[in-house]
Amino acid sequence: MLLAFVVLAAAGSASRAESSGATSPVIGKPAPDFALTDLDGKEVKLASFKGKVVVLEWFNPGCPFVRASHTAGSLVGTAQRHMKDGVVWLGVNSGAAGKQGADAKLNAEAVKTWSIPNPILRDTTGKVGKAYGATNTPNMFVIDKTGTVVYAGAIDNSPDGEGKSPQGGKLINYVDAALDDVAAGRPVKAPVTRPYGCTVKYGS
Repeated sequence: MLLAFVVLAAAGSASRAESSGATSPVIGKPAPDFALTDLDGKEVKLASFKGKVVVLEWFNPGCPFVRASHTAGSLVGTAQRHMKDGVVWLGVNSGAAGKQGADAKLNAEAVKTWSIPNPILRDTTGKVGKAYGATNTPNMFVIDKTGTVVYAGAIDNSPDGEGKSPQGGKLINYVDAALDDVAAGRPVKAPVTRPYGCTVKYGS
């Protein structure tokens, strides 16, 4: 059964997030720093993007929800569109060795097949994923120019991943909305939503 999707209607405190059923351990806090390698073995440090808006996308090419989002849903072309505006977009795969979607070759094939323009970073120990409280793939985080996490949750309000069953009848891309708010200097209207998709394939 697909996970129910709960949206916070407005920015609020942790207690308000808890009352709506959607929580995040990092919302409103400095983004946990990390240094991970991409599929080519190049080290990528979050700290090197200081002063820029950053989107983190928890990724698993073996997950049907990720596949749907990248081939029919809200992730089609989204990273490329925002990267043109100067947003840094990083995919993170926290799958442990031997787990679904963790194989480097499979990730490289997905990047090519789905025309993914951003790096995919390998978090095989799961340390970074756990620091952010990433639970699902896809699971999205938006970090503003001050280094604060201002959005955590799902890519959109359509838990089929294809954008065909939006809650409330209207498809809302929450990352688009959060980035619009950040660009306009407004508080993010829906800072925390409940992510849907596959569980992150941590080793333990």
